Amino acid sequence: MKEYEVLKNARILYVEDEEDVLKFTSMVLEDYTGELYIAKNGEEALEILAHQKIDLLITDILMPKMSGIELIKEMRQRYGRSISTIITTAHAETHYLLEAIDLGVDGYVLKPIDVEDLLRVMEKALLPKMQAHELASKNLLINAISVFVGGKKIEIIKYLLDNCDQDNVFHGSYEDIIAALNVSKPTVVKTFKQLMDTGLLTRIKNKIYRLHPDISGSRALVEVEEEEEEA
Repeated sequence: MKEYEVLKNARILYVEDEEDVLKFTSMVLEDYTGELYIAKNGEEALEILAHQKIDLLITDILMPKMSGIELIKEMRQRYGRSISTIITTAHAETHYLLEAIDLGVDGYVLKPIDVEDLLRVMEKALLPKMQAHELASKNLLINAISVFVGGKKIEIIKYLLDNCDQDNVFHGSYEDIIAALNVSKPTVVKTFKQLMDTGLLTRIKNKIYRLHPDISGSRALVEVEEEEEEA
C-alpha cells in the first residue's frame, strides 16, 4: 500500500490565519492531496464550502472574524457530518479540545505542526469514509451488472467499456453498436435504459454518454460473466 494513498483524490479545505504557517503547510499538502483549497478565516472557509465539495476540513482554532469552533458549528448545521474535520491547536489552546470533541471532530494536531503527524491524522480521518464510498461503488456495480445476464447485453457493455475515452465518455451511436455486434436496436435501447436506471450510464447530450467513474471495476465483472456463460 502506497503511503497516504487515501489522500491522493481527497478534496481538502485548510483554514489558517498565520501567513507563514499557511504557506508552508499548503506547499506540503499540495504534494499529497487531490485538490487543496485555502482560507484565512472562517468566513472565507464557509464561502468555499458553499461552492466546493470538500472531503476534509483542517482548521486552526483561534482566528479573526470566526473561530475554528464557530466554523465547525456552522458547517455542521449546514452540511451535517458529511465532512471530516481536523483542528490544529497550540498547547495553550488545548482547553478548546473538549468543545471540539463534543462537535465530533475526527482528530487534532498540535502546533507547531509536524507534517508527518498531520498526514497520519488526515489519513485516519478520511479512511473510514473513503472505504465506505468504495464499498458502495462496488456494490452498485455488482448489483447493476447482475441485471445484465445474457450474452448480447454483456457484449454491449463490453463494447461501451472498450470504446469510451479517458473521461469515461462514449461518443458512439446505437447504429455503431448494432453494426459491430449484430444486435437488434430494441436490445441496444433496452440495455442503455437499464444502464441509466442503475446509475452506470448518464446521458450528457444526444448520442453522448458518460459511464460511471468506477466503470473499470465492472470490466472484470463483465469478463467473469462471459466466462460463466461460456462454461
